[in-house]
Amino acid sequence: MTKTDNAVTSQAGAGRKPGGKPARNRWNATDLGLIAVFAALVAGSALIAAIPVGGLGVPITLQTLAVMLTGLALGPGRAFAAVGLYTLLGLAGLPIFSGGRSGLGILAGPSAGYIIAFPFAALAVGWLTTIVLRRTLKHRGLFLFAATMATSIVVVHGLGVLGMMVNGKLDLSKAFILDLAYYPGDIIKNVLAVTIALALHKAFPDLLIRRAGVRKPGTVTAPKGGARN
Repeated sequence: MTKTDNAVTSQAGAGRKPGGKPARNRWNATDLGLIAVFAALVAGSALIAAIPVGGLGVPITLQTLAVMLTGLALGPGRAFAAVGLYTLLGLAGLPIFSGGRSGLGILAGPSAGYIIAFPFAALAVGWLTTIVLRRTLKHRGLFLFAATMATSIVVVHGLGVLGMMVNGKLDLSKAFILDLAYYPGDIIKNVLAVTIALALHKAFPDLLIRRAGVRKPGTVTAPKGGARN
């Protein structure tokens, strides 16, 4: 093996753990900055005029769009940190929940389930995003949309219905019916989130694609046992 081969092999293995898995990098200043920026994005989306829906008054906002976009753009860890930071700041007293609300009292309201769901939704869709990016080269937008919808239905709407049942004293059927009003808006917002995320990854591949070791279209992976001559 030549010196050049040794150098290439060293560079290829530098970012990997034993067994061929990519090594986890600690968060740097850029990561912390992205977490702060996306936390501010979620906060800003909550302050846009909200539309009250149903007898309980749980409003329609752009928060779910921002939460899904955060997961799609940052991946699981940083997305959870960003949305979790937003949630903690709101519970601590900053008026950054919908309608300028804040404080622990929000947990006694009908919106509690949705607010609690946001960090976990960002985590879930971020995790699904890395799987989609690693395993698909075509139709990524469709798979990412499916990931956002699955997360919306299971995490956001699931905990949202639970919150209305507990704090609104509703039975499952009534809470479920009230929650259905949010589905059309979520479909539109998830389409927008995926569209924006794909544009971000195309323009800034270091945001998540290269970090996750994702293959790009046209990339050829050498077979195990060495490259073919």
